[in-house]
Amino acid sequence: MSILRGVLFNLYLFWITLFMGLGTIPIRLMKNQDLALSYAKLWARAVLAGFTRICSVRIEVTGRENLPPGPLLIASQHQSFFDGFIWMTLVDRPDYIIKSELTRIPVVGPMLLLTGMIAIDRKAGSKALRNMMRDTKAAHADDRQIIIFPEGTRTLPGERHPIQPGIVALARQTDVPIVPVSTDSGLFWDRNAWLKRPGTLHVVIGQPLPPQQERKAFTQALESAWDELCTTHTLPRDPVDNSVDPENA
Repeated sequence: MSILRGVLFNLYLFWITLFMGLGTIPIRLMKNQDLALSYAKLWARAVLAGFTRICSVRIEVTGRENLPPGPLLIASQHQSFFDGFIWMTLVDRPDYIIKSELTRIPVVGPMLLLTGMIAIDRKAGSKALRNMMRDTKAAHADDRQIIIFPEGTRTLPGERHPIQPGIVALARQTDVPIVPVSTDSGLFWDRNAWLKRPGTLHVVIGQPLPPQQERKAFTQALESAWDELCTTHTLPRDPVDNSVDPENA
C-alpha cells in the first residue's frame, strides 16, 4: 500500500506542478516577487493537501507560539522533500536557503529565484558563504523568515550529521531569533520517491536559542535543543530502520 500511495501521489505531484507551472508564465513576465511568493505558497498548500489525502498522513505542528512575528532564522532538521514545502504554509514570508542545482529545474527553478530564495553554489567555498550572509542580511531587512537546514543535507530519521559552518556564520551576524525545529518527516515521505507511509507526521518548533558567538557553543546549543525536542515529543534521535513497511511487517 505504501508503494501504491507513493505512485498515486507522484502522479498527483507531476500534474499539479505542470498545471500550476503554466500559471507562473505571466507572473514571471511581471517579475513581481510578492505575487510569485503568494503563488508558490498556494502550490505548496496544494502539494501538501494531496500528500495528506492520498498518503493518509496527518501533519501535527507543535510550538507555533515559538515563532515570533518578523524576521527569523529557522534551523530545522531535514529528512524529506516535505521539509521544503511545509514552511511555505507556516510563516508569512518564507525564504529557504537552497542548493543552486534546484534553480536549474524547469519551471520550478525560475520561480524559486523570483520568490527570493537564497541559492548557494556549494562548490564556491568561502565565496558562497559570503554571498549567503549578504543575501540573508538583506532578506531579514525585508522582514523575511529564513529557513536553513544546518546539517546541509537530508538525513535518515534519527541520523546525526555534523552541523555545517553556514548556520554558525549566520548566527554570529544576526540579531533575529534563531528557532530550532525537529521533525520525523522521513518516516512518512521517504528518500525512495515511491514510498509514502501513513501516520502522524510531526513538526516540533522549539524556543529561540540563547545568543552564542563561539562555534562549539552554538552547535552544542542547537544539538541539545534538537535532542530535547525529540525526547519530549518521542521523535527518533537514533538511527531508525526505515526500510520496513509497517503495513507489511
